Amino acid sequence: MTRYFKHYTLAFSLSLVCFLACSEDPNLENTPFVVAFKSLSKNLTDINEDMPIDLVYSEMALENGMVNVYINVENAVYGQDFITIPEAINNSISLPVSNGALENAITFKKLNTTLDETTKIEFTISSIDYNNANIQGNSRFVIDASPALGGSILAEVGGPNQENQIFVDLSTQRTTLVRRDSWDLGFYCGEPFRVTINGALYMAVKALNSTNIDDVTDADVTALKSQVAVGTFNPAHAAYIDAPNGNILETAIAEISANDDENPVYLLNLGYEVGTSTPNIGSVAIAGDRRGWKKIRLLKQDDNYVLQYANLNDTSHQEITITKDSDYNFNHFSFNTNTLVTIEPQKEKWDLGFTVFTNILPGAGSYGFSDFVVHNRKGHALAYQVNTSDYNYDTFLLSNVVEANFSQDHTTIGSNWRDVFNKNTFSDRFYIIKDPNGNMYKLKFLSMTNSNGARGYPEFEYKLLQ
Repeated sequence: MTRYFKHYTLAFSLSLVCFLACSEDPNLENTPFVVAFKSLSKNLTDINEDMPIDLVYSEMALENGMVNVYINVENAVYGQDFITIPEAINNSISLPVSNGALENAITFKKLNTTLDETTKIEFTISSIDYNNANIQGNSRFVIDASPALGGSILAEVGGPNQENQIFVDLSTQRTTLVRRDSWDLGFYCGEPFRVTINGALYMAVKALNSTNIDDVTDADVTALKSQVAVGTFNPAHAAYIDAPNGNILETAIAEISANDDENPVYLLNLGYEVGTSTPNIGSVAIAGDRRGWKKIRLLKQDDNYVLQYANLNDTSHQEITITKDSDYNFNHFSFNTNTLVTIEPQKEKWDLGFTVFTNILPGAGSYGFSDFVVHNRKGHALAYQVNTSDYNYDTFLLSNVVEANFSQDHTTIGSNWRDVFNKNTFSDRFYIIKDPNGNMYKLKFLSMTNSNGARGYPEFEYKLLQ
């Protein structure tokens, strides 16, 4: 599993935009030179050894200068538990501003791996030795064991082909990336024996009138293939996908019975390969070639799953036993490798997922969506939408949260955050997220395209409500 980190800070730039917009001087001669931290905080437990603490400038430096950063430490000792580069002298770091530079960084080196939740290390910009400099925006950066205070994250879903699924943990600012074609079936690790299919590939599945997987042939299911599919525009065919709301009790594959005779063979449409063509700017190319079909049967053996699978005309099958792991929502299986694969982080260590998604259009059945955002329902994350006609994002407080508004439904955020026709985000709404640990965040989307207008670059900012 590969983890990518991309953190941005919006507060200082927003302050600067406001300053510029409100300036009475059209020549902008008094625009201050601003230095600010890129992000607001970092969880101490996520730092192994070295970590850059990035500072950015509001404009390219046109002369040399210096930024002075004061360090305040609780329950840690500089030189023993951690050090910095540049070195701190009398709890102060002098970081040069170089002519022509746009940013700089302090390197934080963790020396003591046993630092715990009692430790707090706070970096504060105390002064800037540079012509017409100003301290505003993100002037403070905190390292402790508390949830991240917020920031901005670009979910690297992969541009207009959107080949990746991204799992985001807001409290640690950790982002996990996997290819969306790296798994096919998810075996639920909770109490009910349920199996999910990969809606990011537009998979579909239907029970057959047989319990012998080796007897089923392609000829037996030919008439069903046009039905067991996504995008048929037949509402009846929505029965062949998992419920978009994310309810584990509404999977297209029925709950697996301890009685083998009650577990049928299923026809499984493997959906589509990840698209590889380059679409017009502002469009997406999600679906590539068809991936074909499998026949599968699922059994229950004590507290384990047994998966039987084969190609349609095979007269014998392969079999694998899959155990439950209570630390995760699912154990995932791939037909590409015939093995279990790790996809999601542990169930309490992610909040939001960015993915291609199979949804339902009222009156038209199942349909594929790009730019989709789900929250971690199985891990007990919750979400709801707030309209800016009711509250302003910047002034929304923890006291404004309405617990009764929280929803389990996977589609709460869904595709509702972006205006697909104008290739932009909706500015009249934002979202409240309650993570698996009870932390609450306000979150708004900033963009769905990159600077060239290409789709598949969703970015959002968020802030801890406390």
